[in-house]
Order: sequence, then structure tokens, then C-alpha cells
Amino acid sequence: MSFKDTFENYVCLGDKITCEVNGYTVTARIAHDDTPDRPDQRQDGFWPSLIKTDAGFIGRDKTLDDFMREQAKTQAIMDAWKADKWFYCGVILSVKIEDVELTDHAASLWGIEANYPDRDNAYLSEVANELLGEALSEARKERTRRCRILYLEPSVSTA
Repeated sequence: MSFKDTFENYVCLGDKITCEVNGYTVTARIAHDDTPDRPDQRQDGFWPSLIKTDAGFIGRDKTLDDFMREQAKTQAIMDAWKADKWFYCGVILSVKIEDVELTDHAASLWGIEANYPDRDNAYLSEVANELLGEALSEARKERTRRCRILYLEPSVSTA
């Protein structure tokens, strides 16, 4: 059980992939992660360092030229983020059966890099597949809950 479609190499908010599993239609969609933190605020070691105790330490055998290349790459990533060329997102799974939406948020993962420079978005599809089991489990619970509500006898007698 998995999504056969994948997210494109360039994604936009609201992009979706869908799969069918045992009568359930599961949709994974891209949503904006509205946490305002910049990449260097979210990730320890975002900026490269030659200092061994720093989170961004790039290794013992690296030269100043290596450091400068890493620094330039990191600055380009930050510049691309500031220019809205990539963003943090969430992958949200919703589930329906036939035309009945059971849940619009059965499972999700947030803080994922979308359209990150020099990478495809394959990880977004991997996340969708990893969340699929959890989403189906939540949908089954919701389906059971709704069926109980529909088929329960009234507890108060009208006689």
C-alpha cells in the first residue's frame, strides 16, 4: 500500500497526490508551515564552521577554501529562502470513502523543506507513504464512530 504518484520536482501549496486503499481514497497535500523561523534558526549547524565544537563543524581535514565554498552554498540557500524560492511545508493526509470525507487531517508531518535548492522533492512523497498507515487507521476509527452514531438506538423512550 503506497502512493503510486509522486510530488513533482517543483511543488506549490495545495499540490496533491492520491491513492486508493481498500475502498478509501487518501489524498496527501502540501500546506505552508507558518512557523516564521528562518532556516538558520530552525537548524543547529546551518552555518558551516571550522570550530570542532560547533554544530556546523565541516570536518578536520577541510581547508579555508573548503569552508568558503560551504559558506557560499549556505548563503545561497539562505538567499533562496529569503526570495521565496523554497519554503517549509507540511504534508497532510485526508481520507474519504466514496464521496464522504472521513477526515481532512488524518496524519501530517511539518517542517519539511520544499523546492530546496539542488534537490528534488522525493522526500515529500516518502513522507506521504510513511503517514499512509496512520491516516488509514484514523479513518477507520472515524468511520466506526460515525457508524455507531447512525445505528445506535435512542436511549430515551418516547412512549
